[in-house]
Amino acid sequence: MAEKTLRPKDAATLLLYRGGGDDLRVLLGQRHHGHIFMPNAYVFPGGRVNPADSRVAPESPLRADVAARLERAATPARARAIAVAAIRETYEETGLLIAAGENNGSEWHAKIGPRLGAIDYFFRAITPPNRVRRFDARFFFAEASAARGDLAGDGELQNLGWFSLPEIRDLEMSGITRIALAEFRRVIADPNPRGSDRPIPVSRFIRGRYQITPE
Repeated sequence: MAEKTLRPKDAATLLLYRGGGDDLRVLLGQRHHGHIFMPNAYVFPGGRVNPADSRVAPESPLRADVAARLERAATPARARAIAVAAIRETYEETGLLIAAGENNGSEWHAKIGPRLGAIDYFFRAITPPNRVRRFDARFFFAEASAARGDLAGDGELQNLGWFSLPEIRDLEMSGITRIALAEFRRVIADPNPRGSDRPIPVSRFIRGRYQITPE
């Protein structure tokens, strides 16, 4: 009997950056060696969308162009929950919060008021079939100035830090993370990045190989 293919779970990732050009630095952390999914790899903070993410009231909505891009493949409510998850996971894993409300220690709560208007959507990756975990991950980015708090987190990611591009070249990192970083750099170099018709590259496993196709 053929093994049943897992359906990808919605997930969200947030790339926080500061500076630009030769001074660009990106926030990364290393996954623990004991993780089943991508052990030891350096990644951007992120994780699965939780049911509670759909019940969180944002302090600001998604920008119209960002919402339009997300809603090509999601309902408005689902798109909003995915964006909330990006901010929540970043807070839990790094201690940095993009929200209007005050946090209670390390606790995330429904009235924290995430600022969805501070993030942009730029990439999507779907885990290939026959993996122990499968995700349909949307990648967002935001400037570090949009976040507040001290770099700490819940221990999910180790060796958190702001890495320069030369430093990133030497890190253990999945191919998809490097592709997402390259796409991010392409987008921020665009003089008009806010167009709602901006294509979203999607990484999929098609006919036995990875392919990047428009959403």
